[in-house]
Amino acid sequence: MRDLVAGIDSSTQSCTVVLRRLSDGAVMAEARTPHPPVMPPVSEQDPEAWWQALLAAFARLSAFLPRIAALSVGGQGHGLVLLDADDRPLRKAKLWNDTEPAPDALTLCDRLAAGAWATRTGSVPGPALTVSKLAWTERCHPGLVAQARHVLLPADYIVYRLCRRAVTERGGGSGTGYLNPFENRWEPDLADLAVPGIDWASRLPTIIASDARAGTVQPAPGLEDLVGAVVGAGSGDNMTAALGLAIRPGDTVISVGTSGTIYGVTTIPVCDETGAINGYADASGNFLPMVTTLNAAKVTDTFRALMGIDVEAFDRLALAADAGAHGLVLVPYLDGERTPNRPDASGTLVGLRTGSTRADLARATVESVLCGLLEGGDLLAAAAVPMDGRLILTGGASRSLAYRQVLADLTGRPVWCCPMVETAAGGAAVQAAAAMTGRPVGDLATAWAPTLDLVAEPRQGEAGPSVRAAYRQAAAETTAQGQGHLR
Repeated sequence: MRDLVAGIDSSTQSCTVVLRRLSDGAVMAEARTPHPPVMPPVSEQDPEAWWQALLAAFARLSAFLPRIAALSVGGQGHGLVLLDADDRPLRKAKLWNDTEPAPDALTLCDRLAAGAWATRTGSVPGPALTVSKLAWTERCHPGLVAQARHVLLPADYIVYRLCRRAVTERGGGSGTGYLNPFENRWEPDLADLAVPGIDWASRLPTIIASDARAGTVQPAPGLEDLVGAVVGAGSGDNMTAALGLAIRPGDTVISVGTSGTIYGVTTIPVCDETGAINGYADASGNFLPMVTTLNAAKVTDTFRALMGIDVEAFDRLALAADAGAHGLVLVPYLDGERTPNRPDASGTLVGLRTGSTRADLARATVESVLCGLLEGGDLLAAAAVPMDGRLILTGGASRSLAYRQVLADLTGRPVWCCPMVETAAGGAAVQAAAAMTGRPVGDLATAWAPTLDLVAEPRQGEAGPSVRAAYRQAAAETTAQGQGHLR
């Protein structure tokens, strides 16, 4: 009996598969396998590695595979996958956190005003967007894009391998820089600004509804027990995470993983010509305006490794220090930054004194990641995104006691977390169930909404404004210098 749905999160770091019961959404099993590590500014992966990681995750769930009725994919955003006529990648996929296309993004904004980009796509080209990666490919590998039969996003690629149909949907597609999420159509002339003279209509995937069926699983090695299962449309991982959380207008979601994101859901689009806010669509018919930082949990990972301690010890140190870390401030642009757009920046450590302690450094590291994201929250609020509901922390670092408590301290607000940590995969399972049953995906997300846990109350909330002001000043000084550095 096929009584399960599978959600796939094909992220930068790993492939995660979560199985949920079709009748009520209960999580029944999950498996996770790693992807090859990347090291920005050049961040590339072979799409075949994603496929092999997915097959390995399926193998760990082999007893459940005959029960899977449908599956769908949440994939890392923006990545560029070029397939030739034999469905082989023409080169490695350039990922969202690859900053090599920075000059190409500037060129695209010279060719069309930022306001026009924002009005037509919800975003302004930066190094992350797929359109910039197309331009980089043409500059560095002339003629390669013209050889491609399919130009896909990472989620689109996995869906294509599953059902042999090239499709995308508005949520994931809104991160390309050439899909109009307001009218749900491609803007081929924008792609033509990156690579002129291409027959884009024959190369771009078909846009389908977020809760539509892309097809069914086709015979292939490793998929024998899944053949005939419904394949959903797929989306971006942040979009499927929003489904998994069942967020509603007013909620503020902060995700701290490889990247950091802060977003809310709106019924009306947001167009920011500064490019700081990406006016994405979501996977339920609404919009998901978002601010993304390049540096998030990997910042704490870096400093934890430098200190030679494990996660629990790092958390204890950070929580032992006072808010503000006795004046120690980190501007965490370790691998450049996306918001603000400073792809060539490095980190800045300000206020280091002979009395500074390891606890201060741990606290300053966590504060820096969260302060950068909260600056993005201020931008969203200024754009009239409702943010007066729950403050939800998700992503891998949501397990961290330090991240939970410091976020509460900085905002003076209670912090909520989802007991289903793998929200992107869990939300992809919601999308799979919608494709299977024909129920609207938003209705299913609400029906399967997890009960959130209250994980932190502010204990040093009075200090939040002063900590954020110190971070803002340090970040401004770093920007004025033109290049962050350790000092």
